[in-house]
Amino acid sequence: MEAVQGLGGALPPAQVAGNPAAPAAATPFDSGVPPVSGVLSVADISRSLLSVPVAADGPGMIDQLRELEDLKSLAAAKQARIAVAFDLSQRREQAAAGVPAKEQGAGVAAQVALARRESPARGGRLLGLAKALTTEMPHTLAALQSGQLNEWRATLIVKETACLSAEDRCAVDEELAADTGTLSGTGALAGAGDRTILATVRAAAYRRDPHSVARRANQAVNDRTVTLRPAPDTMARLSALLPVAQGVAVYAALTRHADTARSNGDDRSRGAAMADELVQRITGTPAGISSIEVQLVMTDRTLFQADSEPARLAGYGIVPAHWARQTILGQQERPGPGPADSAGAPETDVRAGSGTDVWLRRVYTAPGTGELLAMDSTARLFPPGLRRFLQVRDDTCRTPYCDAPIRHHDHIIPWHQDGPTTSTNGQGLCEACNHTKETPGFSARPVPGPRHTVELKTPTGHTYHSTAPPPPGTPAMSHGVAGMHPSGPPAGTASTSATGTARDMAPRTAPGPGRGDPGSTMRERAVCPSPKKHGVQVLGRVVPYRSLVVQRGPEAVPAAPP
Repeated sequence: MEAVQGLGGALPPAQVAGNPAAPAAATPFDSGVPPVSGVLSVADISRSLLSVPVAADGPGMIDQLRELEDLKSLAAAKQARIAVAFDLSQRREQAAAGVPAKEQGAGVAAQVALARRESPARGGRLLGLAKALTTEMPHTLAALQSGQLNEWRATLIVKETACLSAEDRCAVDEELAADTGTLSGTGALAGAGDRTILATVRAAAYRRDPHSVARRANQAVNDRTVTLRPAPDTMARLSALLPVAQGVAVYAALTRHADTARSNGDDRSRGAAMADELVQRITGTPAGISSIEVQLVMTDRTLFQADSEPARLAGYGIVPAHWARQTILGQQERPGPGPADSAGAPETDVRAGSGTDVWLRRVYTAPGTGELLAMDSTARLFPPGLRRFLQVRDDTCRTPYCDAPIRHHDHIIPWHQDGPTTSTNGQGLCEACNHTKETPGFSARPVPGPRHTVELKTPTGHTYHSTAPPPPGTPAMSHGVAGMHPSGPPAGTASTSATGTARDMAPRTAPGPGRGDPGSTMRERAVCPSPKKHGVQVLGRVVPYRSLVVQRGPEAVPAAPP
């Protein structure tokens, strides 16, 4: 075995292999702490690496950066080998336990994801990458191990050869082999970026099997989709994966519209005009939110007193307080500088003729911790109100490192094991994580915590904890965040979930408390402001907020003043 180079020195081969009989020579990785039982562990290497000082001069620092990058690639190659070995061991255990062959391997990718602190979807891709590298593409694996490729570029090579047979994939791997100089020295891919590597691999794959490449292109039409991802500053990225002809046609139509508008004196930027036209063509309204459900979780102070406590938009995350108020009231910012309201936000105009009704659903939290109040049900399935409760409390999938949207409302302790249908025993999961949780060897249970906490145990005995995100205004969100109250909400503070018009969630009547609906303690309708009103009566008290009129239901339950 060759010595592993690192930061100006090398670990002795015997130490890397874990040979206790080998002499322990001093190396840059030697931290002075002898390995346990003479076997060098990953923890030993980590401690030794931390003891390496930063180089004293510029050239030395650059050398260290390069060597550390090589070390990262080496670690990625080692992780690939370990993932494949773990997959094989799990399959053997499952086979011995009588698991059918087609079900063996279930839950392995999820465990890899948890160990690497990645989402379950990413864990599945990483396991697939590891299998391809170790079984079909040894030269690419060697290039990764030597630092000639990083993990991302190795992923690109594997992805572009996925349509090939095992024999053709091995042939492409041989063509790009590190020992041919393709990736190093004066080779074709020496110093190449992602696009060059992709083009080279695609060409090699096409030469080996043009029919498979063409067939994959035809099948890719079935993968067309639209996705939405959060972006900074209360923006979002709406992406569409389309066949190239359709994509070009859509972009050309939006471009023509923007160019025509600008030639007629429109002062918007070209991109802004294209974006506005896209929204209007798809939704039929300029604002695009006339009948789309929007869920905002915010404190009473933010809504009624122009407080600066941020709100939370379901499916997006934290949003500024003034943006949340403007969204509820159907307002939009005036472009350019202008007067500011008491929260420091630009003055806003009411959107004329929007016709958007907004309903407010009160979701009460426990004093101090911000824990949403619990509820239960005798039904096998979570009733609508309790499902809404889990959506508001959990926001996204509760599996650690998974930010996927909630698709299933899951009993933490399964129903068939006498798990109750309660908020404490409920959690929001994505579809994949819910199926993984049902795999033999996985178990979960609610555990005490400052907020709702779930302990997930994997077949290997490792445990992971997931805590519900704190609602706006709770102490857990207040520490270290500018503009928040360091003391958290006062006793009895209620979070307010503001929901756009949706008949299944916002009936025209305001019922009293109902079992299974923690938000049914009060529903309020916010309408366009009246200039004669200088305050509104909310929960029995007058709250000064100049541009909001609230109509209360007859069975409103008082809470502590905001």
